[in-house]
Amino acid sequence: MTLVGAATPILLAALGELVVEKSGVLNLGLEGMMLIGAVTAFGVTFTTGSASLGLVAAMAAGAAASMIFAFLTLTLTANQVATGLALTIFGIGLSSLIGQNFVGRTVSGLEHIFPAALADDPIGRVLFGYSPLVYISLIMTVLVAWFLRRSRAGLILRAIGESDEAAHSIGYSVIRVRYLAVAFGGAMAGLGGAYYSLVMTPMWADRLTAGRGWIALALVVFASWRPLRLLGGAYLFGAVMTLELHAKAAGINIVPPEFLAMLPYLATIVVLTLISIAPSGRRNAAPACLGKPFRATG
Repeated sequence: MTLVGAATPILLAALGELVVEKSGVLNLGLEGMMLIGAVTAFGVTFTTGSASLGLVAAMAAGAAASMIFAFLTLTLTANQVATGLALTIFGIGLSSLIGQNFVGRTVSGLEHIFPAALADDPIGRVLFGYSPLVYISLIMTVLVAWFLRRSRAGLILRAIGESDEAAHSIGYSVIRVRYLAVAFGGAMAGLGGAYYSLVMTPMWADRLTAGRGWIALALVVFASWRPLRLLGGAYLFGAVMTLELHAKAAGINIVPPEFLAMLPYLATIVVLTLISIAPSGRRNAAPACLGKPFRATG
């Protein structure tokens, strides 16, 4: 596992969650949606032999799972935190159920998009030797940044996240925009999950994402809800996640390998703790309506 490989799935999932949270919705079900996407991508690829079809199916499955969350929280105004946690538990159980017949099986992962001469060259590999999903994650980072800062639709989404009542009063459909944002977040989480089952380890194992959905959630806060900071944060977490492997390769045995494997999750807790006790700045960067239910009046 390389730094880029470790960072890409959490970057994809975090980009979707960032758009969701910018609209004022807090979806803690990332881990569950990633697992649903991972098992769907693997199952479809194993059955059809087409990894591309597996990717599309993973995005559709992630979006479909997110619609359960959206219906409960946006239409029925259920508690977003509790519903998100329930979605994670649901995703873990569903992926275990669907994937029980795939455990230990392998598929042919995504092929490189560049010629083998470039991908295999020691120097060219730095730029051309990655999975297509790596390039997609970078392109999506730029697109999400542009969408939120430069497009009219992005401005409306941010306005709804900051003041849903004001946006509703001037005629914008808060619920419809939030449904679309949640669907996008689900599709991106599914894509992030597909990276694990089609690229990182093109085989199926139970709970394949290993809690990385929680790291993606923390990454959104760490990046202060800014896409380009999200990119840097993802690669920083990716470096921490690969620390164990690099230490083993270098023969460093100063600390137990279990401690190094724990570092990404420990870093997540430390980051969230530091931000939560900060007097201003990043904590105040959160959308004002984040996690608050909206009921249309008038």
